[in-house]
Amino acid sequence: MSDVDAATDPNQVDDGDIDDDEGNRVVGAMPRAVLEYLAKSIVDDEESVVVEAEESRNGLMLRLHVAPADMGRVIGRRGRVAQAIRTVVRAAGAREGVDAEVDIVD
Repeated sequence: MSDVDAATDPNQVDDGDIDDDEGNRVVGAMPRAVLEYLAKSIVDDEESVVVEAEESRNGLMLRLHVAPADMGRVIGRRGRVAQAIRTVVRAAGAREGVDAEVDIVD
């Protein structure tokens, strides 16, 4: 097999590639996107949803701001919706290897 054939052969393994999984990624992008998606799905005023991210050595702190009228929807009865949001966002963070916490701010 010539050098040209080796370069175009799909079965040829190229050991010189860099693993792109750890490239230029934003830390906590997935948990932040998941939180924003969930919040916008729950509230009436989607434009008022703001997610602030703060990275620390313990992980990622996500602060969710919503309109005062939508606060009850996001928290839910006895905080069940808020706890479910925290669980899903924490799972999304674990998928990226980040400890993500959610704080719902007035």
